[in-house]
Amino acid sequence: MAWLNKHPHSVRSAPGLEWALWRRLPRILAVGTALPLLVLGASWALSPDAPDGARDPASLRLEFIMVGIVVLHWTLVLTAAIGCAIVILMKGPTYTADAYPLPDADRPQP
Repeated sequence: MAWLNKHPHSVRSAPGLEWALWRRLPRILAVGTALPLLVLGASWALSPDAPDGARDPASLRLEFIMVGIVVLHWTLVLTAAIGCAIVILMKGPTYTADAYPLPDADRPQP
């Protein structure tokens, strides 16, 4: 027995913007991650080190901002992916589950 059955009169909606965005999400994730990491690497490589191992506060602030931008970008891409997946599922065919007979269908309880 199938878990869910396709409704015989269901129609799929036409694909829209969600598929275009869904296909671009890996590239958006890669580019949006690489650019701040390149700035982070350049900041790390070009910042002068003090003899005692201390770092320049402005350089550290830039590095923390770049890490924050990467994490924010990942969160935004994940949110967009969840939204695309929901729209793709909602535009798909209609499924019906098996009927569940109610025990008190003939005589409802008060």
